[in-house]
Amino acid sequence: MMRSRRSGWFGRCLLGGLICVGTLSVALPVRAQQFIPVPTARVGPLANLGLGLAAGWLDYMQLLNDRDGGIQGVKLVWEECEFEYKPDRAIECYERFKSKATAGVGLPFVNLFNTPASYALADRVVQDKVPMLNIGVGRADAADGRVFPWVFPLISSYYSGNNALVQFIAQREGGIDKLKGKKIAFVYHDTAFGKEELPIMELQAKRYGFEVIKVPVAPPGTEQQSQWLLIRQQQPDWVMLKTLGVMSVAALKMAGRVGFPIDRIVGGWWSGTTDDVVAAGEAAKGYIGASLFGDGQNFPVIQEIIRRYYGGGKKGNAPDLKMVGTSNYNMGVGQAIMMTEAIRTAMTLYGGGKPVTGEQVRNALEQLNIDEKRVRDIGAWGLVPTVKTSCADHEGSGAVRMHQWDGSRWTALAEWTVSDRALVRGFTEQAAAGYAKEKKLSVRDCK
Repeated sequence: MMRSRRSGWFGRCLLGGLICVGTLSVALPVRAQQFIPVPTARVGPLANLGLGLAAGWLDYMQLLNDRDGGIQGVKLVWEECEFEYKPDRAIECYERFKSKATAGVGLPFVNLFNTPASYALADRVVQDKVPMLNIGVGRADAADGRVFPWVFPLISSYYSGNNALVQFIAQREGGIDKLKGKKIAFVYHDTAFGKEELPIMELQAKRYGFEVIKVPVAPPGTEQQSQWLLIRQQQPDWVMLKTLGVMSVAALKMAGRVGFPIDRIVGGWWSGTTDDVVAAGEAAKGYIGASLFGDGQNFPVIQEIIRRYYGGGKKGNAPDLKMVGTSNYNMGVGQAIMMTEAIRTAMTLYGGGKPVTGEQVRNALEQLNIDEKRVRDIGAWGLVPTVKTSCADHEGSGAVRMHQWDGSRWTALAEWTVSDRALVRGFTEQAAAGYAKEKKLSVRDCK
């Protein structure tokens, strides 16, 4: 597909007979089209993330259209809207998508890849009846579906991801009881993105008996000398990163300069992308990162994408084959799988053969059951975790995949590391209850 950064309704292309985006008076009957809003951030401060995310997402939807004729006979059509990772522009894209959605059907969901915008839209999507997916972003307390019936932080919220890193550290130390008396430095993006995890870090420190050394870094975070001098002085046993983009690169380089062991640093999924470790060079060798999805090209679904769109001079949505299989690209594919499985479930629930509404997809998102058999059928075993949601649980997994950078590629350290679901759920419910009280919301009975 030719990639355009224009956000208008026109100007998209043909590939293999598919009209990717256009007016609704295309050759396919309206009833056989499912509109998908695709916000992109291919330019701006996080373009290295956005390029891969968009390419993986679009390649997977293209695969469904070309191979399967869409989902249950319904073709996928989409429009892109470039928001440059700016919250105000992400919200503008959301409003534009609403105006472009299929008449009488509306948006099946919105997935903005932007935490501030997700926070801002948490109330609006309820009024608009548009389910908001926050896969790897957004407010973590939205995992409590009793308070947030229209928001879905699928797979792993920031709370679960943070706890999974602590669980991994505990495994390396020989058990959760071995954390007592340890020091963990928490290097975090000094915005809501990083600060959101401070309360659960404090809870875990109290529960497990370790000390938290808080190390805020103001964005963009290219200068971290004072922070890493503090770490050298405090001599923590481990360092956890909640950083982003160039901040992650700078952290890895500074760790080497002050002599902190790189294999004692663990980072969340936005703190350990392939682009970041490549940019950090030799300093990143041995670094351990978490991911919501598996890394590499060795998955049947990725191999099929390569065969169809990257062999024999064919052109996929990634600029070149090297991007396919990177952490950002695979996150795009993994997110696309979650989104399209929600649509597939909705179609099954409501008869199939026609596009589904936001309300129908919302109901399906509370009944997702992407089990091992389904993941294998997709060709994504090891690429995506199993996910099972409910009315109360809008997360459905709480797992991350830990892998280590060897200087040229990521090596998986375990299948999936699962958070302490009881601890995280209790904390999530407490946070969600605070939000409900502030907004004077009634809490749904999910029994």
